[in-house]
Amino acid sequence: MTNYIGALDQGTTSTRFMVFDRSGTVISAAQREHRQIYPQPGWVEHDPQEIWLRSKEVIEEALRTKGLTAAALAAIGIANQRETTVVWERRSGRPLMNAIVWQDLRVSVDVARFSRSHGTDSFRAKTGLPLSPYFSGLKIRWILENVPGARRQAESGDVLFGNIDTFLAWHLTGGPDGGLHVTDVTNASRTQLMNLQTLAWDRELLDTFDIPERMLPEICSSSKIYGTIRQKDVEGVPLGGMLGDQQAALVGQTCFNPGEAKNTYGTGCFMLMNTGEKPVQSRHGLLTTVAYRFEDESPRYALEGSVAIAGALVQWLRDNLSIVQTSAGIEALARTVSDNGGVYFVPAFSGLYAPYWKDDARGIIAGLTRYANKGHLARAVLEASALQTRDVVEAMQKDSAVDLATLRVDGGMVTNELLMQFQADILDRPVIRPRIQETTALGAAYAAGLAVSFYKNKDDLRANWMADRTWTPQLASATRENIYRTWKKAVTRSFDWVESGGHDVTNQ
Repeated sequence: MTNYIGALDQGTTSTRFMVFDRSGTVISAAQREHRQIYPQPGWVEHDPQEIWLRSKEVIEEALRTKGLTAAALAAIGIANQRETTVVWERRSGRPLMNAIVWQDLRVSVDVARFSRSHGTDSFRAKTGLPLSPYFSGLKIRWILENVPGARRQAESGDVLFGNIDTFLAWHLTGGPDGGLHVTDVTNASRTQLMNLQTLAWDRELLDTFDIPERMLPEICSSSKIYGTIRQKDVEGVPLGGMLGDQQAALVGQTCFNPGEAKNTYGTGCFMLMNTGEKPVQSRHGLLTTVAYRFEDESPRYALEGSVAIAGALVQWLRDNLSIVQTSAGIEALARTVSDNGGVYFVPAFSGLYAPYWKDDARGIIAGLTRYANKGHLARAVLEASALQTRDVVEAMQKDSAVDLATLRVDGGMVTNELLMQFQADILDRPVIRPRIQETTALGAAYAAGLAVSFYKNKDDLRANWMADRTWTPQLASATRENIYRTWKKAVTRSFDWVESGGHDVTNQ
């Protein structure tokens, strides 16, 4: 009996498969990491074949652990890291190269060139996005220009493009043997090739970036029955939902009304606010994006503040400096001091995203004195995520004219209670963690469940949401504003580190 919904949650550092019951409770889960590949400074890649292998492994493990079969699943949804770009052969499924990850900076030179000829914001009206290495369009162009034979294959229809959602959906539904080449509106809106009004690939943009439309997937709703899965362990289960991971978290947090917002603390930090049925163009450094589209309903839009480095900074402290042995250990280390000791860490490893959009910024540690110790550094690392979030909140309130009363939070870092308390303190508003914290996978499951009538409507989903913990502000106003003022000063010190041409100053 189909009592459950499955979700394949493919993230920047790992892949999970989760099984939920109708209440949104996790019944079974499996998770495996994949390699982070750094061919040269500023370049970040993943092996798409490894991601597909991990996807199959976690599906098999999650089902086997609880003795479940495909017959127990009403449908499966996909949530995925966005903007990460894969181009593969239609006949074999072989990628032409590793996936270019959303954090990758190799197209910075192209961004500078297009900015000079078109203007940084020339594509915002159509796509809601500034020119940036972040998005998929220029990554596709780079592959076509730099992989021998790629452009010829693309023009003949012999290679396909997809973000990770498309790559997984194609494999799940047959791969070279008739696999579906589809994406949803949320992922398509992150390519800088889709028109936000028409929800279709824009001919002018394709011509500007010189990308053949034949290689692009069909754009679909986020919740619909795309087809039937043909993969071992889940054969015959409908594929019913696809959402970019941050939009999936918005759905998982049931932010269905205009003005409702969530913030996800993962590898990066991403805040989305539902703005309703019309896109709101940002004037303060945010992105305009599609929030979701269920079946044939009108699409819902969102404002988004994207922060490149959040949990990744904790991993860096663990892996590169060995200051902590585990990511979870940073809270105990940070609690050995009462404040940051005047230390601020601006993690501009991949430049700065919202609201600054500074590709030439690089990470800095400011305010060091001989008084500072590793506890202060750990605390500065945690505070960086909360301070970047305040930057985004300030911009979002200006764009939306909505004063956020509370902030709903999710993601791996929300178990860190020191971080959550500081987030409430620096925002001066309550921070609420939901009972079900796996909101990204849950959002994909919700989308799939709606497609097959496992859930009747959005009210069914809202009924599942419950608060687990609320943090209220405890910091004095003068202290709060002094911390934030100093943070803003530190941010400006990270600007203009990379000279024109995309090379680090230290490498000249």
